Amino acid sequence: MSKRPSGRVTLVDIAKEANCSVSLVSIVMRGAPGASEQTRARVKAVADRLGYRPDQRARSLRRARSGLIGVTFNVLQPFHADLVEGLYEAVTATDYELVLGAVVAQTDDIAAAEPLLRDRCEALIMLGPTAPPARLAALAAEVPVVMVARPSRIQGIDVVRVDDRGGLRLVVEHLTSLGHERIVLVDGGKAPGVEERIAGYREAMTAAGLEEHIRVIGGGLDEEDGRRAAVEILELDERPTAIAAFNDRCASGVVNHLLTRGVYVPRDMSVVGFDDSRQATRCIVPLTTVAQDTVLMARTALERAIGRATNRYLPTEQVLVPRLVVRNSTSAQHR
Repeated sequence: MSKRPSGRVTLVDIAKEANCSVSLVSIVMRGAPGASEQTRARVKAVADRLGYRPDQRARSLRRARSGLIGVTFNVLQPFHADLVEGLYEAVTATDYELVLGAVVAQTDDIAAAEPLLRDRCEALIMLGPTAPPARLAALAAEVPVVMVARPSRIQGIDVVRVDDRGGLRLVVEHLTSLGHERIVLVDGGKAPGVEERIAGYREAMTAAGLEEHIRVIGGGLDEEDGRRAAVEILELDERPTAIAAFNDRCASGVVNHLLTRGVYVPRDMSVVGFDDSRQATRCIVPLTTVAQDTVLMARTALERAIGRATNRYLPTEQVLVPRLVVRNSTSAQHR
């Protein structure tokens, strides 16, 4: 058993002792929904043992405006960097400021959000969060949450995303217009939006009469995931003539490996990405890709966050229309 903290006991002390997040402790102490009865009993027992007493002055401060909007983002994702840039551009027209929480290997979305809560952010914008729905719901019970680039039906959470199904339909329609039939999809592993993009791919292939050529290869979010997928693709008995990748980083990994094996893009295989991030133009072969309008997405997310923070909006889902950007990585099938 840990010894009792010296000085005033805080929610952080309780969270450490109860082995849970600060946001979950806050939910329990406020009696808000989002925690099981077993968790409530455990947290309250720890609070009683440590001698916790609510700080009424802190509660009064939390009720006051801070003028801060928190943003969690993955430092390894170029698409997130584009969104953060768009948020900073949009926030200049408001009287709010942004506070960033980085998601890295050692810090997940919820952990990245906790310092933002301690800074009294009035709302959170979470870019492509991968946390389980229950943990996101618990967070949303404490502060208004706007999720960007992740489909979700979690009650009480705003969603701003692109039409992922429609994006993959654009990809397949573009490739079939160039004469491709054997089109493989490299998915995003466990990333948000995977199911929607797979569904869009399957629907478009079926609509084109290409059901027999439907094939989904396991992939992921980065170049190494793309490389591994390309290795598997090159070992197929019947190679595809075109590859749709989950995002631009994955597509770049595919392109790089194909070139090292003497498979030229787009002469031998066409490759398409998704996001139209800065990675798309930096790839050794500039990528044809599906553009998500990061400026509009960021502006919409910020508007929703401020509206939720000031009790002007109820949670909704905003679905934006994707756009295909054609560059050098696709061409007509060479027979």
